[in-house]
Amino acid sequence: MELKRIAETLSPSQVVGDLGVEITDLAYDTRAVEPGALFFCVRGARFDGHELAGRAIESGAAALVVEHPVASRVPQIVVANSRLAMAEAAPVFFGRPADELEIAAVTGTNGKTTTAFMLYSILDAAGRKPGLVGTIESRIGGEPHAAIRTTPEAIDLHRAFRLMLDAGDRSAAMEATSHGSHLGRLEGIRFSSLAFTNLTQDHLDLHGTMENYFEAKRRLFLESRPPAAINIGDAWGRKLAEDRPDALTYGFAEDAELRPEALDGIDLKLKGRFNVENALAAMASSRLLGIDDDAIARGLEALEGVPGRFESVDEGQPFNVIVDYAHTPDSLENVLVTARDLDSGKLICVFGCGGDRDREKRPLMGKIAADLADVPIVTSDNPRSEDPGAIIDEIVAGIDGDVEIIQDRRSAIARAVEIAEPGDTVVIAGKGHEQGQQFRDRTVPFDDREVAREALRRLGAAAK
Repeated sequence: MELKRIAETLSPSQVVGDLGVEITDLAYDTRAVEPGALFFCVRGARFDGHELAGRAIESGAAALVVEHPVASRVPQIVVANSRLAMAEAAPVFFGRPADELEIAAVTGTNGKTTTAFMLYSILDAAGRKPGLVGTIESRIGGEPHAAIRTTPEAIDLHRAFRLMLDAGDRSAAMEATSHGSHLGRLEGIRFSSLAFTNLTQDHLDLHGTMENYFEAKRRLFLESRPPAAINIGDAWGRKLAEDRPDALTYGFAEDAELRPEALDGIDLKLKGRFNVENALAAMASSRLLGIDDDAIARGLEALEGVPGRFESVDEGQPFNVIVDYAHTPDSLENVLVTARDLDSGKLICVFGCGGDRDREKRPLMGKIAADLADVPIVTSDNPRSEDPGAIIDEIVAGIDGDVEIIQDRRSAIARAVEIAEPGDTVVIAGKGHEQGQQFRDRTVPFDDREVAREALRRLGAAAK
């Protein structure tokens, strides 16, 4: 595609060089630059793409999109915001694939991944040939691909949509995050349905306040006014429904249009009140898409589980081991309440909090774990650039009572398994499906499920 055609969509303040150059790809990461690429110099938390422009050119970039001119031998398009420019250029370059897909999106703090998996299963049961974009993985033409981030950057997102169409997909279930909204990754995408699950404390490191966090979600429902499904059992959802009186409401609230009774007769494999809400979100979204209840039921019943979401780890032990992604106060509470109902024994909880993220939730999560678990074990999550011990101190500040502190996560999981007795339940919370642990200077392989399996196997071997 000629650079001139892309430039026409960006309303540049300045153009430096020849717009007749041919563009064969788009990139914002120097590691992904191929000869002929248009490189977007994006400002990030750790790197400024303008400082990497030379490296991109050395790798073959044929032109740049910048917020201010840089030293360059290739053409430059100067724009106000390079990140937003990606969201404007990507649909044009990839042939507007989102316009040809039926996109069922879900947003909210908790439940996005499970609801997206449910929607994918329902779309598949209805013969809608779905793709998937989410936290755990994407699926294109039925084949799984590693997820880059929950809501990918606009270039990656529209590239995925194009690949979906080329592979025969005709719909897509996707997670729409507040980051995706705030950073402009979702600009110009037409949702065929959009579900709101809930809003609880998270991501305040980005948004600052709950009101700003809510606004990042709210704008997705107001700017293009997609067909909406809203959980009015959630206080923020009820507030959102005031802006969208045309929405299909669902949840446990008495005045919700779609309540738990709608799931009667459906063999829902996923446990917990929160998964009832997720199933209602998927059902409401599917009805907005015109999918009949028979296909909805078949889709929900076909889903056996979601990786890292209340996932059972079974090595023949006489107690329950559950791994879950719960990393917010609300999600941790939901998981522990549900886990309490699994058996009559003690509830043991291994958890931590991530570094470089919302610090205010740390003591809250400590209090919840101490209140709901018989044995809370505080450990490290993904400390990233922070000191793991300092994070643990902030968690423990919310705990009034006894707590075990084992900073090494592998050792903490082993300890939980070792002290579990028949009829107990061990919950390992925070990382779910993740397969690495992030430290200041490295990421090491780490999967809570596999670490738990190893500990259980050692326990079993020792008992023989």
